[in-house]
Amino acid sequence: MALDVAAIQRALAADGLDGWLLYDFHGSNPIAAALAGTSSNGHLTTRRWYYLIPASGEPRGLVHAIERRTLEALPGSTRVYAGRAQLEQGLDALLAGVRTVAMEYSAGCAIPYLSRVDAGTFEAVRSRGVEVVSSGDLVQRFEAAWSAAELDSHRRASAALHAIKDRAFDEAARAVGGHRELTEYDLQQTMGRWFEEAGLVTDTLPVVAAGGHAGDPHYQPARDGSHRIGRNQVLLLDLWAKLDEPGAVFADITWVGFTGSAVPGPCACAFDAAARARDAAVTLVQERTAAGADLRGWEVDRAAREVLQQAGYGPEILHRTGHSLGEAVHGNGVNMDDYETHDDRRILPGTGFTIEPGLYFDDFGVRTEINVYRGEREAVVTGPRQMAVVTLG
Repeated sequence: MALDVAAIQRALAADGLDGWLLYDFHGSNPIAAALAGTSSNGHLTTRRWYYLIPASGEPRGLVHAIERRTLEALPGSTRVYAGRAQLEQGLDALLAGVRTVAMEYSAGCAIPYLSRVDAGTFEAVRSRGVEVVSSGDLVQRFEAAWSAAELDSHRRASAALHAIKDRAFDEAARAVGGHRELTEYDLQQTMGRWFEEAGLVTDTLPVVAAGGHAGDPHYQPARDGSHRIGRNQVLLLDLWAKLDEPGAVFADITWVGFTGSAVPGPCACAFDAAARARDAAVTLVQERTAAGADLRGWEVDRAAREVLQQAGYGPEILHRTGHSLGEAVHGNGVNMDDYETHDDRRILPGTGFTIEPGLYFDDFGVRTEINVYRGEREAVVTGPRQMAVVTLG
């Protein structure tokens, strides 16, 4: 993704900021690395680099002498330093005349995904009389927003994941019906092969969780100790992947089945509450989008959690309602969160995210996870919604 300096400068001027200061050391700030292209330009970056995009005028960078090509593909001038005295002088020159800059900083580390600049670098900038503010909304606009091609890649990944989910449920049903041994690990490994056949890549194989393991939101089956998938069990599948092509973005879904002919009342009631919470969150996003109104991540989380709490499930909530999607499954955009953090970032047009309320008990768990894309005037769910627990009896 090319860095659109002119668009960034317009945004900085509109927000009353003097500049956006990108900084990275040895991969400590993947947001800056992605924006500047240093994570994919083939150059080794083991030293500190800085790149200031001012609200007006030419961008300027500061790089180490042994990595002087780090920012060569970006517009503007670049100053080179070697020793620490030259670094200090370079920072003085870089920030001359600057009063307020945005950086990947979150006050009190309220949003850990955004809080990438270390305290020492923050102090080094502030000691030069520069106020540092959060780049949260800028990241939303210029790193987390999807192009038309990225949206298309997401939709294709979503369709492939849903097809694999269906195959996995069918495999479980056949094994249970035929009294054939099938463990959580076996099914996970089979799904991994289906990923390869479909041209999908991921960072971790799917969650396949049966019975009590479904009550662990991040359960991962292992070769040893994996449960056999048997009759009358909740079976939760959580799978995420993207197409194996440059610039592709992730899809991420969770569905719940039951390996019997009739879903037990507690499970059915819990899933119904989760589905209603999910749909309340979707409705809020769609209504605000249609109205062209601001919407914050915490508001979506609160809309979903209120449904769960009113249904009496407050203690069974263990995580936020959703997360940003991007080239990494947990993207750098706003999360649907007023539970683990208070995410006050705006959900801007062009961004995608999950909505995934879940409830977790000692003997089972349920979660329904969908993906939503917010356009200029329409927000769409990019795949099917699960309306009831799938019976696999």
